[in-house]
Amino acid sequence: MPMTSADRSSRWPVWLCWLAMVLDGFDLVVLGTVIPTLIKSQELGFNAVGATLAATISLVGVGLGALFIAPLSDRLGRRRLLIACVAWFSLFTLAIVIAPNVLVFSVFRFLAGLGLGACLPAALAYMNDYATAEGSTGRSTTRTMTGYHVGAVLTAFLALLLVPNWRMMFVVGGLAGLALLPFLWFKLPESLPPVRQAAGPVETAGFRDLAKKPYPLVAVGVGVASFMGLLLVYGLNTWLPQLMASAGYSITAGIAQLLVLNVGAVVGLVIAGILADKHGAKKVVLLWFGLSAVLLAVLSIKLQNELLLNAAVFVTGVFVFSSQVLVYAWVSQLFPSRLRATALGYSAGVGRLGAILGPAVTGTLVAAGIAYPWGFYTFAAAALIAVAALAIVPQRIAHAAPPAKAEATRKPVSAKI
Repeated sequence: MPMTSADRSSRWPVWLCWLAMVLDGFDLVVLGTVIPTLIKSQELGFNAVGATLAATISLVGVGLGALFIAPLSDRLGRRRLLIACVAWFSLFTLAIVIAPNVLVFSVFRFLAGLGLGACLPAALAYMNDYATAEGSTGRSTTRTMTGYHVGAVLTAFLALLLVPNWRMMFVVGGLAGLALLPFLWFKLPESLPPVRQAAGPVETAGFRDLAKKPYPLVAVGVGVASFMGLLLVYGLNTWLPQLMASAGYSITAGIAQLLVLNVGAVVGLVIAGILADKHGAKKVVLLWFGLSAVLLAVLSIKLQNELLLNAAVFVTGVFVFSSQVLVYAWVSQLFPSRLRATALGYSAGVGRLGAILGPAVTGTLVAAGIAYPWGFYTFAAAALIAVAALAIVPQRIAHAAPPAKAEATRKPVSAKI
């Protein structure tokens, strides 16, 4: 059912998309919270290599979901896709509990990732369809994405209570997703207007559109920046506790710093959205990635004072994680509605390749015994590359008229003939 004016006045779509992002936030850090325990106990055959496999293959699933499933929401509608993907993710997250070994554990993570990978682009596209205030794209995106890091914070906090009982982490995550399903079904309207839905079968959108003028340069810059941005997000959230353990801190301290990192991310998202709408997404995202590079390099210095360390981690979270969300906000501004989910799916999907590389590279450094400080140097370099990539993207681009609109303008002429 298409969204009506009454639906737009309701807060249900805002909260439901936010809660879908909470599930994404759970997936973001859950593996990072259980990896130290699994490596230490060697349960299911886990070691540094097995943990790297699990982290990598799960992100392959998320990347494939973003690239090939998320764009379907431009054709089939955001609502259906969100419901199906949340159900899929929840069931396979619960299945992880019965995994007999690291290989099956990784396969279930891969399958769960396929569903979850499409949730983020579909939810962000939905919220930018739903937003009615002109010039509120930055705030709409960053507000929705606060759920991403609130979920990460809650998961890190849950880990402090439950770990070493790692199975309960996946039970809670899976049940939370199943609990969300009836609300999505009964309370979430379809965001696309009736004219767009009617034109859906004719006006298809796909990745080929991103190769047409004026989008190729934009796609390259956004793709590289998303690759580096999610390399940072997933590399840090997957391995930060282990990086800190390599530096001599306790596992509990490392999990606590993961929580602090994501609290900083929530604060950063609120600030970034306001500044992006006021000063333009390009200026703010370049500043954010640049400051991220500096702060990540600072974390390579071992700090003995716990309060000072947590402050440094908090400020790093403020800039690092909201940098990638600003890329999504900018993509939502640059592309028209008919291509929005496709462009966001492309950005998230290519970014997931970076999300795969981040944990894989960091895991390799962990296995080699040089993760601290070289992991932080690698992250700082990634942030600088993102700055260079986004510098080539224009602030605004002119769009060609969509095929459906062009068809509509021809019909009266044909009738007269």
